[in-house]
Amino acid sequence: MAQAKLQVESAPSKSIGEKIAVLTVVVVPFIATIYAITLLWQRYVSWSDIALMIILYMITGLGITVGYHRLLTHRSFETHKPIKGAFLIMGAMALEGPPITWASTHIEHHAHSDQEGDPHSPMKGLWHSHVGWLFDHAASPDKYGAWLTKDPVNVFVNKTWWVWVILTFVLPFMIGGWTGLLWGGLVRIFLTHHITWSVNSICHIFGNRPYKTRDVSRNNWIVGLLAFGEGWHNNHHAFPRSAFHGLRWWQIDTSAYIIRALEATGLAWNVQRVKPEDQRKRSNLALEMDV
Repeated sequence: MAQAKLQVESAPSKSIGEKIAVLTVVVVPFIATIYAITLLWQRYVSWSDIALMIILYMITGLGITVGYHRLLTHRSFETHKPIKGAFLIMGAMALEGPPITWASTHIEHHAHSDQEGDPHSPMKGLWHSHVGWLFDHAASPDKYGAWLTKDPVNVFVNKTWWVWVILTFVLPFMIGGWTGLLWGGLVRIFLTHHITWSVNSICHIFGNRPYKTRDVSRNNWIVGLLAFGEGWHNNHHAFPRSAFHGLRWWQIDTSAYIIRALEATGLAWNVQRVKPEDQRKRSNLALEMDV
């Protein structure tokens, strides 16, 4: 326990400049969304703006769920380098950080899930697990997932992250002008962020727990729908390597459908699955068993 505490105390923290950057990324999309709602109320919005927002939400959201999370962090499946690069670029455009930073933070979360050392533990409150942790925690790629830096695709997208950040604003502006930037850029980023963060917060507080794990992860069907299957979070913590988080036919998992389609066309392989007998065993395991 003393060793774990030492690791937490020596963990790096964000600089003042980094905290200001986080504040900007959190506050500006929020203000823009409030403004967009006033325009919506006054009917100063077109269907093309809404369509642009939805399309870019799906592209960047799946970049996070399929690319950053299941492919990069958990290595739940393998694919060709151009496809991997495309998914990581899609994730980079979500403005949630470079891929190596994001993945190493998530690996750290699984190593200390809902315990001391977890970057966004709900034990410190809903606000902390949702967004507060972003102001304090700095990723440690050298400690968590050093292998991430050995893949040239990961390194390329990581080094060029700012290019994709610029593109995430330029693209909707070029397509829809200022209203396209508002809805397809800032409002879309606001929605993507808070849905992603809800997996860290809501899915560790509200929902059911069909599997016993050493954390308090829960399945939340609303987040599952909005986050392309990430809301089946207790399933994920019980079987972190699985490419499929929805383990029942009725658990909608859009990310899994994408991976299945890639596998069916020969574009994905070594897709990790959970055997039915392992699911049955896990639901009856004692809490002291490893996650």
